[in-house]
Amino acid sequence: MKEKLISFLKQETVLCTALVLAVLSMLFVPPDAEYASYIDFRTLAILFCLMGVMAGLQKTGVFQWVAQALLGRVKKARQLVWILVLLCFFTSMAITNDVALITFVPFTFIVLRLVGDEVRARLLVPVVVLQTIAANLGSMLTPVGNPQNLYLYGRAGLSLGSFILLMLPYTAVSLLLIVIWSTVQTRKYNGPIQVSFDEEIRLSGKSVQLAAYLLLFAADLLAVARVVPCTITLTATIIGLMLIDRSIFARVDYSLLLTFVGFFVFIGNMGRMPAFHDFLQRIVSGHELLTGAAASQLISNVPAALLLSGFTEDLPALLVGVNLGGLGTLIASMASLISYKLVVREESGVKGTYFWHFTLVNIAFLAILLLFAILLA
Repeated sequence: MKEKLISFLKQETVLCTALVLAVLSMLFVPPDAEYASYIDFRTLAILFCLMGVMAGLQKTGVFQWVAQALLGRVKKARQLVWILVLLCFFTSMAITNDVALITFVPFTFIVLRLVGDEVRARLLVPVVVLQTIAANLGSMLTPVGNPQNLYLYGRAGLSLGSFILLMLPYTAVSLLLIVIWSTVQTRKYNGPIQVSFDEEIRLSGKSVQLAAYLLLFAADLLAVARVVPCTITLTATIIGLMLIDRSIFARVDYSLLLTFVGFFVFIGNMGRMPAFHDFLQRIVSGHELLTGAAASQLISNVPAALLLSGFTEDLPALLVGVNLGGLGTLIASMASLISYKLVVREESGVKGTYFWHFTLVNIAFLAILLLFAILLA
């Protein structure tokens, strides 16, 4: 029992922190009717829909099928790295950074085993680190790319076009940095290679499921863009998943939804305490970019976005700060922990190497992008 509890606390540290903060805040502001106004039900509904649909699409194998089709044309190591990294960068814009890493990091292990031990030993750590950076940075372009974007997009009342225009300069510079660093990583080894899979992924027999998931994803996007009410999308998604594959409900990350609820309660209660509200507002106001990036290093960017959003009016600056703040420490983005766990499970001997390589490269990317953001501002 004790071991299970410790394991749960390690796996769900952010959730436990959110719930503890919520309970502690209730000691100062006892539960009342106003608690219902704390919860952003629209964000929770859309987030649930996206997680369910993405889990369904992932189960069909469509993402791996696309990756196999692209890698079948690879001739050199540099091309291999570009494809593996840019797959995470571009797909994260639509399928979220978490799903991109869960899908393509294990796939990378398979690919690197096929091209030989020498290439694998040289590229495993650099490629996965770059994939993690690519997923975190690519996802910042769209509201559906990650949870903090979806929340701040709704809270700030931005249009879809204005959101993309806001994040486009940072995404473009990020893409340039990723391509340059990917090229640097393969400068010592860019010999000819060939990737051939023992078993090709086929989508035959899954066309109906795939079409249904894509229709539900289109409905999710319409809800995000406020074209369709989220209640309609939520109802359609629940009915659709029940008809297509009920097991998908078990793949939804309910701990993330509960984390949001915990922070909503905490932030709502703190906002009703004038002394705390004024104190935090003085710290954040006018420094949203740097405060968001700094807070992300300690508590990760999703909780940072939820916590700080209640104490500033400049939500676009906070949006940039928490997205760039996903770089840096290993806990700055929860998606980064996914890659770390997958690498350690695959190759436990590279744990230390991965940690230091990840930290140094992330800090370099963060410093460059923060400087760019300050100059742009």
